[in-house]
Amino acid sequence: MSLPPFDQRDGFIWYNGALVPWREAKLHVLSHGLHYASCVFEGERAYGGTIFKSREHSERFQTSARILDFEIPYSVEEIDAAKHETVKANGLSNCYVRPVAWRGSEMMAVAAQNSTINVAIAVWDWPSMFDVETKMKGIKLDIAEYRRPDPLTAPSMAKAAGLYMICTISKHRAERRGFADALMYDWLGRVAECTGANVFFVQDGALHTPIADCFLDGITRRTVIDLAKRRGVEVVERRIMPEELASFSECLICGTGAEVTPVSEIGVYRFTPGELSRALIEDYSREVEKQPSPAA
Repeated sequence: MSLPPFDQRDGFIWYNGALVPWREAKLHVLSHGLHYASCVFEGERAYGGTIFKSREHSERFQTSARILDFEIPYSVEEIDAAKHETVKANGLSNCYVRPVAWRGSEMMAVAAQNSTINVAIAVWDWPSMFDVETKMKGIKLDIAEYRRPDPLTAPSMAKAAGLYMICTISKHRAERRGFADALMYDWLGRVAECTGANVFFVQDGALHTPIADCFLDGITRRTVIDLAKRRGVEVVERRIMPEELASFSECLICGTGAEVTPVSEIGVYRFTPGELSRALIEDYSREVEKQPSPAA
């Protein structure tokens, strides 16, 4: 079933302080954010009408903007309230939430200090998949040609639009080749992350994951680490070389979109989703379901 284009949907988008009809939420073609990637965003999910870890996302949203040298003109509390207002206005319960901020059209050059900072929040239906048995079959990952950049060459700690260019290229290539996603190495050839999700491996009952110093330390990543530690599972954050992939028994990825999803294959390497993958899927499901109901 084909989905309607994102500019041809009904509902409301929060745009610079007010809800506007979905189809009227537009920006000019000469917006700085479009030409020079002066744009940051968040990816969040609401479960039962409540946005999971909303404040953490709002705080990171502001931090990302500061890294790109601009200030979002709303407080964390105002952003949280606007997200809740947008979810409620669209009558959604389980949905994806996308805050985005960008420099506007006042200046069209590399330097654009006097551009207006625009902020929008959109939400759309995206039911959570808690079909554990389907997930336990595992997905297949390609290995990306592009690598995550040296943090001295790019603002790696920001959730910045420009950093996703190589992710789009890599995911398109992976899907053309029959894979669900691609594993990316860092600039030194070490295991880093997928195009939009963090990665974990199981070895002798411990959970291993790359150090997040050239890619986002994802909010879902931190949640999975916390869930594993609650179970008494050792979590090891370290450098992981590609040749080590043969030594791991399980692999899983996590992110707002992926939630917790086991992996069965990365290139020539094979994994068998097992007990720890299943436990973390179920723990994550319980974690998002136990949130307090949203305020009226």
